[in-house]
Amino acid sequence: MAGRLHVPFEILSDTEFRLTDRLRLPTFNADGLRLLKRLTLVVRDGRIEHVFYPVFPPDQSATEVLAWLKANPIS
Repeated sequence: MAGRLHVPFEILSDTEFRLTDRLRLPTFNADGLRLLKRLTLVVRDGRIEHVFYPVFPPDQSATEVLAWLKANPIS
């Protein structure tokens, strides 16, 4: 998926929901599928530094995350 979409960052796959369950991330069921609710995790050096949840309104989420990243640069 990352290659097909030319995503410039790493993508995490959690098809068995092991990380999801361990971190108690929010999920929902739709048409018999378990899905993650929209959220953004900022991970640095293997640690979760910030969580954006809920993602609302979704059309403003990227702007919000970019503003946070600019205000919290890597030291």
